Amino acid sequence: MSLLVVGSVALDSVETPFGKVKDALGGSAVYISVAASYFTAPVKVVGVVGGDFPKGHIEFLKERNVDLDGLQIVQGGKTFRWSGKYHYDLNSRDTLLTQLNVFEKFDPVIPEAFQKSTYVCLGNIDPVLQRKVLAQIKKPRLVVGDTMNYWIETKPSELRETLKVLDVLVVNESEARLLTKEPNLIKASKRIIKMGPRVVILKKGEHGALLVTEETIFSAPAYPLENLYDPTGAGDSFAGGFVGWLAKTDDISPENLKRAVIYGSAMASFCVEQFSVDGLRDLSNLKIRDRYHSFVEISRFDER
Repeated sequence: MSLLVVGSVALDSVETPFGKVKDALGGSAVYISVAASYFTAPVKVVGVVGGDFPKGHIEFLKERNVDLDGLQIVQGGKTFRWSGKYHYDLNSRDTLLTQLNVFEKFDPVIPEAFQKSTYVCLGNIDPVLQRKVLAQIKKPRLVVGDTMNYWIETKPSELRETLKVLDVLVVNESEARLLTKEPNLIKASKRIIKMGPRVVILKKGEHGALLVTEETIFSAPAYPLENLYDPTGAGDSFAGGFVGWLAKTDDISPENLKRAVIYGSAMASFCVEQFSVDGLRDLSNLKIRDRYHSFVEISRFDER
């Protein structure tokens, strides 16, 4: 099934206790589409970059079967840049620089060939733009959306309108609590469901992920990694693996949603093992399947 991804395409400079990179490939649309490309292809991307965006990054995305017909290249403009420094535990970070550049005036136009996409994944862009994207799509089967603290705090009414047209909302713990003013994550998820989405996925970082619907609560573990270098893009890689598996199978049953969460968790675990998208660069279907089975094994026990 066809998958459309809309979000940021960026150049990231990241420092962790284990190394650093400068102007590396990043952005929500990049991590989502690269992770999803291992399950379904081509992945159609809508985003914007400046004329300074390296051609090597374009070639890499094309090699990963990412359709860039919806990528706007603003000649003379500069690509969105973000810089951050992570603390020792990698759970907290300081944002050192945010330069929106051409992304500040991003106006997503969905090419006609993309408008019949069956599955849609919206990165954490302005909720007004998320609705504008959906207004251009003809009857998608499933819409997955992300948001962030900034939109929850600055555009709460616009975000509430957007939640009404999402099928799945992917947020982290702090975002869920901020959105609902509810400290308990299960209650927070149930409140979000009343706002519109049928499915809520809570990203819990090193503690895994939680899938909540009206009928289901499913907790997925985090993968026990020995080498964890850069958590940037882990949440978007999760979303890409999740929606990529659903697009591959075209099955949104409760049991397959659980499998999708595990595949999303697997892709996030690969992402954090290296900087930028390097952890997702040279995977194989066998390696992904092995990591999926490892997730199953670490959460399996004998009932006696």
